Amino acid sequence: MADETPVEPVSRGMTYRDAGVDIDAGNEVVERIRDAVVSTQDDRVLKGSHGAFGGYFRLLDADGSLFGNKLRDPILVGATDGVGTKLKVAFECGVLDSVGIDLVAMCVNDLVVGGARPLFFLDYVATGKISPDAIATVVEGIAEGCRRSGCALLGGETAEMPGFYADDELDLAGFSVGVVERDSIIDGSSVEVGDGVIGIASSGIHSNGFSLVRKALLEGSSRLQLDEDPAGLGCTLAEALLEPTRIYVRPLLDLIDRVGRGVHAIAHITGGGLVENIPRVLPEGIGCRLDRSTWSRPAIFSLIEERGAVARQEMDRVFNQGIGMVVVTGAEDVSEALDRLVGSGEQATVIGEIVPGEGVEIN
Repeated sequence: MADETPVEPVSRGMTYRDAGVDIDAGNEVVERIRDAVVSTQDDRVLKGSHGAFGGYFRLLDADGSLFGNKLRDPILVGATDGVGTKLKVAFECGVLDSVGIDLVAMCVNDLVVGGARPLFFLDYVATGKISPDAIATVVEGIAEGCRRSGCALLGGETAEMPGFYADDELDLAGFSVGVVERDSIIDGSSVEVGDGVIGIASSGIHSNGFSLVRKALLEGSSRLQLDEDPAGLGCTLAEALLEPTRIYVRPLLDLIDRVGRGVHAIAHITGGGLVENIPRVLPEGIGCRLDRSTWSRPAIFSLIEERGAVARQEMDRVFNQGIGMVVVTGAEDVSEALDRLVGSGEQATVIGEIVPGEGVEIN
């Protein structure tokens, strides 16, 4: 009888999962976010885009119009941003449903200040280890932000990067594209001395300055508890810190549509605060004078200032101080602009005026 040589079992070998990347978990995420993504899309997004290598967006209708308007010289506008170290607070609180809204807001708010209407949004989520629950929660927030701003969530990327990010943390980046007629771009060139300055209230800190927030409130021996109300905020500290960035797209597009060229400039108040963002939309030799008594500053800013012993000047150049958007209009258009904004549900008030000079003076 012939010798029978024992058959060695076939070695499984090293897999991608052994290296820390779970392809199956990534596929699960794609399936779990499908409904949220589709909920943001209309017939401008070509069917079958979900799961494809790229998202396909139809810009013009069959008659050559865009959203019912014939455009002569449409200009595409792009913006990108993230959420910053606000994510650290979200991880500590175990709350991820609002940071997706923040991500969209930081991009689409930058588009609308130039008069552009957001068309679509793309996201990038990077993590050390994919948690389908966590990523689905974040993307559902992104979808909500897209619905609020009227743009489609066209696609995105989830990257599992073990050894680069901690297993229980993730990072976010967002990208948005909008469109505006070339001769309707709001670039601040028509701003002149005597124009009115309208402030639109923020929903709180929004998504900048959180490294200072964490240093002032959440680090050291005097750190505050996230589940308590330390200063009459009317909510827990966690809720105040994680209040999502307000999305101003719809009311500002309505304002631009109604007031037209009476809107001379718009500034999104993010990092740099009022003192650095307003000058970005002012012509040379033109300054801005603001009256601090004309708007109400949310209590969270007083808490940061007092607990962190932060100088008022530093507060002004880091945080929005309660004003998320600034609109500059012709003096004769201020009243109508206020009526439109308040009618859209915004808290808006005249906070200053355009004056000769440079920079922003806050009294």
